Amino acid sequence: MGVLPSPVCHPRPVFFYHSVGIYRNKRSMNIDARIQRRQHRDGEPRLIRDYQPLSPVVHVDEPSDRGPVLERLLDHLDPAFDGQLPPNAYVHGGAGTGKSAVVTALFSHLQRLSTERQSVIHTSTRIASPTAPGFVVVDLRGKTSQFAFYHSVLDALVDDPVPEHGISTGELHGRLHDLLGESRTGVVVAVDHVDESGSVDVAELVDLFAGLPNNASWLAVGRTDPAEIALTEYTAVSIGVEPYRRQTLVDVLMARASEGLARQALDHELVRRIARWADGNAHDALLALFVAADRADRAERTQLLPADIEAAIEEIPRPPVSLGRVLALPANKQLVLRELVDIDETQRASVTATTEAISSGPVDLSPGTVKRFLYEMAEFGIVERVRAETRNGKGRPPSRVELCFPPTAFRRLYDLRQ
Repeated sequence: MGVLPSPVCHPRPVFFYHSVGIYRNKRSMNIDARIQRRQHRDGEPRLIRDYQPLSPVVHVDEPSDRGPVLERLLDHLDPAFDGQLPPNAYVHGGAGTGKSAVVTALFSHLQRLSTERQSVIHTSTRIASPTAPGFVVVDLRGKTSQFAFYHSVLDALVDDPVPEHGISTGELHGRLHDLLGESRTGVVVAVDHVDESGSVDVAELVDLFAGLPNNASWLAVGRTDPAEIALTEYTAVSIGVEPYRRQTLVDVLMARASEGLARQALDHELVRRIARWADGNAHDALLALFVAADRADRAERTQLLPADIEAAIEEIPRPPVSLGRVLALPANKQLVLRELVDIDETQRASVTATTEAISSGPVDLSPGTVKRFLYEMAEFGIVERVRAETRNGKGRPPSRVELCFPPTAFRRLYDLRQ
């Protein structure tokens, strides 16, 4: 049985973000990363120096061309700097517009600021109470239960890690309720990806917050237009995020490439080709760059060619599912996908054939479980069941399994995590 952290007088002001990662390319020297870029086993120059800056699921410390959005967020959060809770709000925009990146960057900076202030308080002979609400951001990807949600919030508000096993949902909720009840300032919870398939739905999310004390407000982040989502019935303001301008997207790609690729590896015209194709979507643009770079690297070249860009664009479904959603799946489903990206097209001619091909590999799952996972992932848009144009014999024609994401990117990022 796990033991919860000992009680504290007030929740410390926390600025925390659960995410795939934050890439800081301005203030951090990243000494280890700089050394690793120069370590090559064979002594030969390599195209890819660091995969992290190229990854479409990694956010930069300061997103480009998002100053106006950042100012609107700070305007909304302004009451917090006077020790008061801001009202509920909704941040919305299309895929790849940088919504999560802006929130990540903002809370990352606030977290560092909070840490500096805490250092001053802890060295004082006088006990100081928090002067601002706590700030917690929870990515709803993979958080499909009350337990996961309350665990994420509580874990961000206390110093010691909250155990993930041996604790009931009721215990988590009660401890969180007690903690916030003792706070004069409360907490602001930003919930990212509120409207994605397979995530917590709007009604469930409202119920989750209704179960918290009144000194908890939230900022929801999603793609749905405010007029089409019931969540805005509970918000005071909506903050829109527009797609990236083409030149800004070019700048984003060039900045990432300068950190992740060898010098002169990427021609400016190739970057403009990606930006035109991506049409303001930074996720898709980075996805294309990542796939193209990996293709060129596997060919042992030190420069990207037009053929690499075109092959990458050809590989990416339109529209692709966010790679962050794929990498947020449970480990056993990701394992099934890892086997799926390596089997050939003939083995994906039907769900049954796909199941047999995956089950015959190193996956320690029954055929029934593999088939159930495939159906569930098709329901959530991770893969797609495409009806065959012809049928063999009687009955419905089989459905082949198609990926809704580029296999190269998932394969590489999955393997790098292992």
